[in-house]
Amino acid sequence: MTSTRERQRAAARARLEREMAERAARARKRRQTQAIVGAGAALLLVVAGTVWLAASIGGDDDKKQDTAAAPGFVQCAWTEVPKEQRTKEIKDVGLPAAQQPNTGTQTLTFDTNLGPITAKVDRSAAPCTAASFTHLASKGFLDNTKCHRLVTEGIKVLQCGDPSATGKGWRDTDGTGGPSYRMAEENLPTDKRPPYPEGVIAMANSGQPGSTGSQFFIVYGDSPLDANYTVLGTITGGMDIVKDVAKAGDDGAYAKQAGGGHPKKEVVIKKMTMSEAQG
Repeated sequence: MTSTRERQRAAARARLEREMAERAARARKRRQTQAIVGAGAALLLVVAGTVWLAASIGGDDDKKQDTAAAPGFVQCAWTEVPKEQRTKEIKDVGLPAAQQPNTGTQTLTFDTNLGPITAKVDRSAAPCTAASFTHLASKGFLDNTKCHRLVTEGIKVLQCGDPSATGKGWRDTDGTGGPSYRMAEENLPTDKRPPYPEGVIAMANSGQPGSTGSQFFIVYGDSPLDANYTVLGTITGGMDIVKDVAKAGDDGAYAKQAGGGHPKKEVVIKKMTMSEAQG
């Protein structure tokens, strides 16, 4: 017959075995739960990573779309003159759009006190410069300004496009006026001889790359300039006006610097316009 002590021992072993079995079951359940949570977290990370990657790739595409020109357009870079470097001769009229068309031709017209001067502008050759002139014309940038420089020796050019050449004291201008942005040179006549023949309208610059602004010059006699200046277009009307101004001579104000001076016969650009593109 089993003693009381043996029955107690058997009961204790049974309880211990049940507790151990319950502990093992709880441990298995915890491991299963952790495995499920871990798998879910990993899946979440994968999904999140995929979404981030897709967004990143999409963002890069968007950036590429922002900088890549659409067919029939070019991407123009406008470099703003820092505000702390702007003088009173600098006129702020904002920036043209970055993407600009590079097809068709436009007619550039200067309605002057001596009569109209017109030029044909080919946007496929100088799209950014054409866009700049279109922008400036829409802002009345050169309205009521005067051509400030005439050169009759060495090169034969009439230079205009300084927005500070206005009013009675316009002859005091130092010829440094322009818009609050600059652009790169384009359509350089490196393969032409002479590079700037009579009838060309081209852009002046400071001699440094990327310094083109609003100032331009009309060539009224073949000029042996180096091919460093953007050719904007070709004069189609009013060359007789320019030659009459040249005959009147200049005052020699720039003789010690770049040559020439203020034209003695004033040329006032009452209004500058750019037509809609044709072709």
